[in-house]
Amino acid sequence: MVVFNRKSKETNIKIRLKVYGSGKHDIKTPINFLTHMFENFAKHGLFDINLFVEGDINVDQHHTIEDSGIALGQAFKSALGDKKGINRTGFFAFPMDDSLGIVAIDLSGRPYLKYDIKFKRREIGDLNSDAIKHFFYGFSIGSSSNVAVYVPYGEDDHHKIEAVFKAFGKALRMACSKDRRAKD
Repeated sequence: MVVFNRKSKETNIKIRLKVYGSGKHDIKTPINFLTHMFENFAKHGLFDINLFVEGDINVDQHHTIEDSGIALGQAFKSALGDKKGINRTGFFAFPMDDSLGIVAIDLSGRPYLKYDIKFKRREIGDLNSDAIKHFFYGFSIGSSSNVAVYVPYGEDDHHKIEAVFKAFGKALRMACSKDRRAKD
């Protein structure tokens, strides 16, 4: 279990993370749709996460969402330590009704984001769709990992985002999974 806190002028984020969990979660953010996506991430990744996020959403959602990505990435990086014995890479294609979300990740120690999602609307529920890219950028930086996020097709913006967060959970679970043959 890792406890991680990130406090800045714009945000206050507290995380308790168990990488090898069962998907239990207690998540509170000031953006309801983001909370829903983090719950899906925890459930499909089988990560036990307590996540409390405060942010300056009276300004906009950018800092809150990007800093959540940075903090979550740093928590995973801390929890995985020297990364010995893990698969290091993972990928998943998650179909969600009319959409397909594809995520690949390499916990390489080198941050990079390749992101390709097109949205029809700027607001999905109470979430600014433009800020989703900043979450994944923040996670890439915080975890020092290479992250690729792609939605090749989809009609409903809600389904696109949900497919991506579910795929992200499963891809990261694969990358974090241990393989006894790779113990050194």
